[in-house]
Amino acid sequence: MSTQWAEKIQLESNVKKQPELPKFAYFKGSVVPYADARIGLLTHALNYGTAVFGGLRGHWNEAEQELFVFRPLDHFRRFVDSARLLRMDLGQSPSGLWAGLRALLRKQETRTDCYIRALAFYGDETLGVRLHGLTPEVSIVALPFGHFVANDDNAHASISSWQRISDNVLPARGKIAGGYVNSALAKTDAQLAGFDEALVLNDDGHVCEGSVENLFVVRGGVVVTPPVTQDILEGITRRSVIELLRQDLGIEVVERPIDRTEVYLADEVFLTGTGVQIVAVTRVDHRAIGTGRMGEITSRLRPALAAVVRGQDPKHRDWCAPVFREGTKG
Repeated sequence: MSTQWAEKIQLESNVKKQPELPKFAYFKGSVVPYADARIGLLTHALNYGTAVFGGLRGHWNEAEQELFVFRPLDHFRRFVDSARLLRMDLGQSPSGLWAGLRALLRKQETRTDCYIRALAFYGDETLGVRLHGLTPEVSIVALPFGHFVANDDNAHASISSWQRISDNVLPARGKIAGGYVNSALAKTDAQLAGFDEALVLNDDGHVCEGSVENLFVVRGGVVVTPPVTQDILEGITRRSVIELLRQDLGIEVVERPIDRTEVYLADEVFLTGTGVQIVAVTRVDHRAIGTGRMGEITSRLRPALAAVVRGQDPKHRDWCAPVFREGTKG
């Protein structure tokens, strides 16, 4: 059995295992035992997908003995904006949500890399498809978390037969829970066919995203990425990477639509996101990208971002908010 297939089998095995549940949750405005944060079977969000979520990362800095959350205020601003798309008035500001998250992380004494899931959902136990006359609830949980894509330095992707949802169908720029069924269809078909990840096309036939990641393509030393008007998530990591490329690495970044065949002919392809960080895609539809190995720009970018998110880069220290000592940056 090849090493690659062994890793895939192990990954599927890990997915099937029951994850260790958190000890606490931020729920209805306070930190409570996780077991007490319960909803009913008739909860509107569970039946109709009327929820939005946010994904944040906490990164442990061993030298400073501190947990840094990456750009929490930016993430919670997008979270509040996503809620507005579903007519939700959360009654909480980004800074208030960050205070709730910090209280949760302190209560759990989280001192390891973690993934944070914020959720706003219509909690009414009622039937009927609508967005009005309902009451939103907010929850936050945090779990220890490592790699999202196991093969993140040598990923093999496929162009999915599933088309990306468009802004006039279900807004992709917000993290609306029901819309991620679209991502699940693409990702599962790709993985069961032996690929690591899926790339999806929009209504115009342009490659716009991975299943849950923003897309970057390198051609002739220029980095190209779809603009936010191409039915993509307005990614926080995407925005950060564009700034790192332009200001720190001195690399030109162009935002424009990307044709399918441009991906095949690219020198490098990489994906970004809170969960995945940066994934190097080295093959697409059984075609080698560039040399078939991680390219130069991706190789420079990955350690640069890794240093930033752990608070090790003084230039971007204000992107990182500490949990256990005072500080509200991010």
